[in-house]
Amino acid sequence: MKAVALTHYLPIDDPQSLLDVELPAPVATGHDLLVRVEAISVNPVDTKVRSPKPQVEAQPRVLGYDAAGTVEAVGEHVTRFKVGDRVYYAGDITRPGSNSELHLVDERIVGAAPASLSAAQAAALPLTAITAWELLFQRMPFDSETGGQGKSLLILAGAGGVGSIAIQIAKRAGFTVIATASREESIDWSKQMGADHVIDHRQPLAPQLKALGFEHVDAALNLADTDRYWDALGELLAPQGHVGLIVEPSGALKIGDPYKAKCIGIHWEMMFARPRFRTPDMIEQGRILDRVAQLIDAGELKGTHSATIGAINAANLRETHRRLESGSTIGKLVLAGW
Repeated sequence: MKAVALTHYLPIDDPQSLLDVELPAPVATGHDLLVRVEAISVNPVDTKVRSPKPQVEAQPRVLGYDAAGTVEAVGEHVTRFKVGDRVYYAGDITRPGSNSELHLVDERIVGAAPASLSAAQAAALPLTAITAWELLFQRMPFDSETGGQGKSLLILAGAGGVGSIAIQIAKRAGFTVIATASREESIDWSKQMGADHVIDHRQPLAPQLKALGFEHVDAALNLADTDRYWDALGELLAPQGHVGLIVEPSGALKIGDPYKAKCIGIHWEMMFARPRFRTPDMIEQGRILDRVAQLIDAGELKGTHSATIGAINAANLRETHRRLESGSTIGKLVLAGW
C-alpha cells in the first residue's frame, strides 16, 4: 500500500522530512477495522511528533491521526461496523498513523461519518471535535445540551481547529461565547462559527471584555498558549470558574492565588488519553463522533474544513505541515485521494 512516512525527524523544509513509501497492507483482528483511507487532515500534534530530534526510526514511521474512509475488513470481535461503512476517526498516537491507503483502528474510537459531508469534509472533524467535546462537557462540569445557559465562555484561538468546534458546541449548550482572533479573516471565521463577540488576543483582554460588559467570565478555554495567558485568565475568571487547557506549559505554573483564592477549576484535555491507556470508557470517543455526525447532518453544527491542499502524498503533506507551523491557518487543512 502507499503511505507517507519518516525515518528521520527533520525540519519540514527538508525534502526527507516526509517520504512516499510502499508498505505491506495490515490485517484486521480483534476490535480493529481495516479502513481504506480516502482523506486525512493535519493537526498541531502531527507537526509536534514530526519536529526535529536526534531519534532515527529503523522502519518507516507513518504519522497522521484524522481520517475518513470506508471499512475494508473487520476483526473477529467487531460489532459496531461492517464492511462498506463510511467512518471517520482521530486514531491512536501509540499506533501507526492514518497517512496510508489502508489503516487499522479500534472500532471503539470510530464514528459513522456524517452522511451530508464528503470524505474531505469529514476528515477535518474528529480530533478537534473530540478534543472540544471532551474538554467542555466531560473534563469541565457542563452539560452538552443546556450547561451554558446564563454563562459566559472565553475561547482563546477561536479560528483554530479546536476553537472552530468549541464555539459551535458551546453556543448550542447556551453559552455566551467570546472568541479571540487578531486577523480580519480569523475574526470573520470565528463569527461564522457563531461567536457572539470577538476580541483581539494580541491586546490586553480585560479592557476589551469590560467594554463588552464582562467584568469576569464563567469559564475559559485556552487553546493557544498556556503560559502567556495564565495570569490574565486567573484575574478574568469568576470565583468558582473553570479553565480548560490543551497546550502543555513550558515550565511550572503558579497554581496559587488567584486560582486558589477563587477555587478555579483547572481541567486538562488530551484527546489520546483514552486510546493510549485503553481506558474502560474508550467507546466514549466513538459515541462523541456519532453524536457530532448527527448534529452535522441535522444542520446544528457546521463542518470546519477550510481547504483541500491536494492528494495524499509526501509533497502535499509537507506543504500542509509547513502551513500549520506558520501559525496562521484557519479551520482545518485536508488532503484527499491518492
